[in-house]
Amino acid sequence: MKKNKDENYIYDKENEIKYKIAEYKNNNTNEEDADDESEDTEQNGNLDEIYKQGSVTTEDGKHKIHCLTIVGQVEGHYILPSQNKTTKYEHVIPMLVAIEQDTSIEGLLIILNTVGGDVEAGLAISELIAGMKTPTVSLVLGGGHSIGVPLAVSADYSFIVPSATMTVHPVRMNGLMLGVPQTLSYFDKMQERITNFVVDNSNISAERFKELMMTSGELVMDIGTVLDGELAVKEGLIDEIGGIHEAVEKLYGMIDRSKKEEKSDKDAQINRGDKE
Repeated sequence: MKKNKDENYIYDKENEIKYKIAEYKNNNTNEEDADDESEDTEQNGNLDEIYKQGSVTTEDGKHKIHCLTIVGQVEGHYILPSQNKTTKYEHVIPMLVAIEQDTSIEGLLIILNTVGGDVEAGLAISELIAGMKTPTVSLVLGGGHSIGVPLAVSADYSFIVPSATMTVHPVRMNGLMLGVPQTLSYFDKMQERITNFVVDNSNISAERFKELMMTSGELVMDIGTVLDGELAVKEGLIDEIGGIHEAVEKLYGMIDRSKKEEKSDKDAQINRGDKE
């Protein structure tokens, strides 16, 4: 009888140990599955952000930066046909506000390949970018035409690839227009707004910009000038020729300098407080 009791005791202990081992393995598997699921969710979230808004926040590099793409036509007060590739300003504006308010995002990279679009919508986006404290860098790929020029120069520093082009031309309007002096005055004021913004945020003079804008003989059905990457830099519209690597490295450098300046300001405030 005693032998049977001992055997039963050993059998129960073996089962208990096996159960604990299986439970341990099961818990580890669940944790791994949860980690994988979390990674998949984060990756799917980034893909969803790219698909819906043409933007993504990267966290695996030296600094956490947000990449915003402005492509096709900038859509403003009127909805463009469904076959047009557009950037909607009602999506971009709140996104820029969120980026500026999010202290975890250290820099903004703007990728441009646009044919232009709504002047007021483009200027609104440009003014927001120019007024951001978050370090910003723009990169022109393919084209930065028409209202794409103010968008490109709105960043703290701008790049353009050698094969990209930028078209500088006067303001144009579609639809019904009245042939009265007030219409011409309205055009002049709108053009002046664009010129002043470009001059204030780049290294080109107002006289030279207007000269490029009013050039005849270069465009078949319009007046204006087409600048390739090298010419855009030479004219002072864009700061430097470069690609994605140069743009990201420049943004990283600006973020590092910004952090050093913030630290210096905090140290100076502490020193002033100690003296008081």
